[in-house]
Amino acid sequence: MKYIFLVLLVCMTSFIGYIFSKKYKIRANFFESLLYLCQKFDIEINFSRERLKNIFLNLDEKNKINLKGIDKNFISYINGETTLEKDNLFKGINFLKDDEKDLIFTFFKSLGRSDVDSQSKEIKNFQARFDGISNQVNSENKKYGKLFLKLGIIAGLLLVVIFI
Repeated sequence: MKYIFLVLLVCMTSFIGYIFSKKYKIRANFFESLLYLCQKFDIEINFSRERLKNIFLNLDEKNKINLKGIDKNFISYINGETTLEKDNLFKGINFLKDDEKDLIFTFFKSLGRSDVDSQSKEIKNFQARFDGISNQVNSENKKYGKLFLKLGIIAGLLLVVIFI
């Protein structure tokens, strides 16, 4: 019975470490998908002149999942169901910092507001800014994501040693 308890203790601390590391992975995937979305906007707006709603609807499932509902919230704004406000756009998203939310909100607010050339320049500008944030988030994920997982396992093993 004692050994079962110790194995459960290691599993529990490892799971807690995994939960803490998951935030960094979610952020990295989010910004990766946001960069993909910027690239898709730039290509679609310049060459096929596709509507914003159709661009969002034609995203692949992986990127839709990684965007954590921002695409659906923006589509509801396009459909006239909601207003374009920060709270509506980031509904249910709590892993972004306030300055990142401001930048992303400004990006979505500027979509479809100008002619094709100006829009393309703005998208490229935002894409460069998102790329900088993405690089920072990826380095944090590599550094802290694995760290929390390893700390959870080590904490569990330390508790096992203490209890033995």
